[in-house]
Amino acid sequence: MRRREFITLLGGAAIVGPRAVIAQTTNGVRRVGVLLGIAETDPELPARVAAFRQGLEALGWMQGQNVRLDYRYATDDAGRIRMLAEELVGLQPGIIVAHSTPVSTALLRQTRTIPIVFLSVSDPLGSGLVDSLSRPGGNMTGFTNFEFSMGSKWIETLKEIDRRVERVAVIFNPQTAPYAEHYLRSVEAAAPSFAVVVTSVPVHDTAELERAVATFASVSNSALIVLPDIFTRNNRQQIISLAGKYRLPSIYPFKFFITAGGLISYGVDDVDLFRRAASYVDRILKGAKPADLPVQQPIKYELAINLKTANALGLDIPHTLLARADEVIE
Repeated sequence: MRRREFITLLGGAAIVGPRAVIAQTTNGVRRVGVLLGIAETDPELPARVAAFRQGLEALGWMQGQNVRLDYRYATDDAGRIRMLAEELVGLQPGIIVAHSTPVSTALLRQTRTIPIVFLSVSDPLGSGLVDSLSRPGGNMTGFTNFEFSMGSKWIETLKEIDRRVERVAVIFNPQTAPYAEHYLRSVEAAAPSFAVVVTSVPVHDTAELERAVATFASVSNSALIVLPDIFTRNNRQQIISLAGKYRLPSIYPFKFFITAGGLISYGVDDVDLFRRAASYVDRILKGAKPADLPVQQPIKYELAINLKTANALGLDIPHTLLARADEVIE
């Protein structure tokens, strides 16, 4: 089955008019909108869509029987995010699932009444999505993807994998990762303990990304930390290629960077977040209010290492690090 057919089968993404919406309500079918900061062609998308669908099915919600899932794919383009947020809210679903901080922010600007469950959001409080983590207070709640203290773990792991590292660049797009400063503080606080100098490298597009990495790589013993960000996610292949081209040891926030050829990752199980999001959708469809559902923290982290990439960079991965890895790609 072709990818587009597979995604459409799972998501039921066709746009329907008002009459059809009324008919679905009458027939007892609940409508759920899903706005993802992931390209429709992303090879990692089907696993996440499937995990969300399976989570719903385990709770009794069957696509086409008692629930309809309307998917939209926004990537990291701000204009497209705004357009699709407006479009999805216009369909008046009973609930919306929002993936990423920019998507969640755009949806909140469109509606303060439709319940929204977010996932893969780093700083829901600082981003103004909720009043507090324990009692969100508005029409939003959901699942965060990292703790900011992870920054120290990333720099520690980089130093463990290559003791020669003296300079680290932290890569992110400030437009799609407004929370980046919190990670930076964690990295900078840990840096002196590892004799590393940290440089913040904000980039706004792929051309700026390439120039920034090339400039930073001109000094030896340099490495990269790539922050969780829909820009870095959707441009991961270019980032991985640049890291290989300039022989930069790099650590990434998700395992799918490693399956795409990155060196090492330490972060949350991204697929698990989609599966867990189904539990809040279920509770809200059954009458719970987002204002009363606490924001959930990550519960599963994973370490992944790509030995092929390590060999290409001339790195000998310590056995202690390999023993701790959840997945080693050879």
